Amino acid sequence: MITNKLKIFSVLLFASLLFHQCKDDDDNGNVIDQGNCFDGIQNGDEEGIDCGGNYCPPCEEDGINFNGTYVQEDSMGRPGINTVFGGANAMKNDYNVSLVSERESYSALFETSLEGYHDIYAVALGIPVEELNYESNIFGWNAAKFTKILSQYDALQVAPNGNTTYYNGNSNLVFTGRKLSDDVIDITLTLMFGGTNGTRFDGNNDTPQLTTDGVGSGDRDYTLSFPYLESPLNE
Repeated sequence: MITNKLKIFSVLLFASLLFHQCKDDDDNGNVIDQGNCFDGIQNGDEEGIDCGGNYCPPCEEDGINFNGTYVQEDSMGRPGINTVFGGANAMKNDYNVSLVSERESYSALFETSLEGYHDIYAVALGIPVEELNYESNIFGWNAAKFTKILSQYDALQVAPNGNTTYYNGNSNLVFTGRKLSDDVIDITLTLMFGGTNGTRFDGNNDTPQLTTDGVGSGDRDYTLSFPYLESPLNE
């Protein structure tokens, strides 16, 4: 019986020592605990909120740390351009890390890809590939000019005092930027496959539907604030 009491006493003594080690002696709420690095409060030996000290990540000046080497993963001035026209993965990677001013060298590759897509559909339609070439688009751009614009200028201009749009139906106002409501993929597909009138391969007259991806804005209303959705209905 005495032995059992000694065992219980030893366990209680050990537990009390553990609690004593974690005690906040000055009652300032600064018990060192690595778990505090994610509580949104400056505590422990933190030098800022959830940063610095012995346990938390270093605090970054002004919240941003530009040290190190960064790799540009993708160019998204015009979504899908490198994905569709860039060729092999190695070429896509090279394009992603290149300067916009140095991209004219990709124009020939882009033009080859564009004509290649038309060759594919020539085969699908059962006609010789030389009979189905790229037809100048709704802006009157031939394949060379169109792909040069796509490759060399894959960046959108900033027009704080002007209209910003991907395309508004006016050939004088194109690729100046993009609004949330602009369907950039459909516009790109129309320029690729729509021909002079924008209807060359639009699914009519026994043609394949190549001028749209079939994805609309859904129930988003861009006149509303983010996330651009109506309030849920109470039913």
